[in-house]
Amino acid sequence: MAGQLKEVRNRIKSVMSTQQITKAMKMVSAAKLRKAQDRIVQMRPYSNKLSEMLQNIVSGESDVQISYAAERQVNKVLVVLVTSDRGLCGGFNANLIKTARILVTTQYAEQLKKGNVEIMCIGKKGADFFRKAYKVNTDFVGLFSQISFENVSRGAEKVMQGFVTGEYDKVDIVYSQFKNAANQNFVVEPFLPIAKQKPAANAKATNNDFIYQPSKETLIVELVPKILKTQFFKCVLDTNASEHGARMTAMDKASENANELLKSLRLSYNRARQAAITTELTEIVSGAAALEN
Repeated sequence: MAGQLKEVRNRIKSVMSTQQITKAMKMVSAAKLRKAQDRIVQMRPYSNKLSEMLQNIVSGESDVQISYAAERQVNKVLVVLVTSDRGLCGGFNANLIKTARILVTTQYAEQLKKGNVEIMCIGKKGADFFRKAYKVNTDFVGLFSQISFENVSRGAEKVMQGFVTGEYDKVDIVYSQFKNAANQNFVVEPFLPIAKQKPAANAKATNNDFIYQPSKETLIVELVPKILKTQFFKCVLDTNASEHGARMTAMDKASENANELLKSLRLSYNRARQAAITTELTEIVSGAAALEN
């Protein structure tokens, strides 16, 4: 009986220690989430407007050839997978990896059989999973250690250069679109070639006769790469905010589960202690009765 009580006490101490860790991680994630959320919320309207502008440029009639919008037969594919570096964030990374696997094994099954699918992993969790059986690029796996536009731009430049030189015919990004701390949207977003706007069936034809200063050619050469880098950066910021939200939620649930477990363990401990006291009293009374007889 004494051994059972000691075992329960040790379990209670262990759960309390774990609960302190989960509460601390929740507070840290909440602080990081606030900063990451502010960044993506401020970035999103700017990114959406640039994306709209980019589609207008590509979809409009022009003699200027945009290399990033060149549509080719899809033989070589690059999938950019943005996950986190660390775990303890529920099913966040598992869902991103699942989304990427479904994309590769269904939409690009033919290219995969030929070995023409490459996965660029941003974040260690995705790289750890896919390097076992897939062709993986880990040149920018550590971008989350210091998120800045300059660092992320280098990864975007690598992808863009690979598309222009014909190393890739299609580039998709798998990332988590931030909604709130409790909800994330795991999406596949086409990156290259730049998608053209399809006019609605009942839409009237419009002529976007813009006045360009400087020339349209100069603007396209300078503006299009910057817009693409901004879109790439937005995907990384979205995933970063989603990660902290998922971890905060997971640690909150873990703390609640620890409370429930502590209640159960304390109830078991009190019952075992009561049983031990009752047994001891019974033995004392039985001994006293034996001495009287």
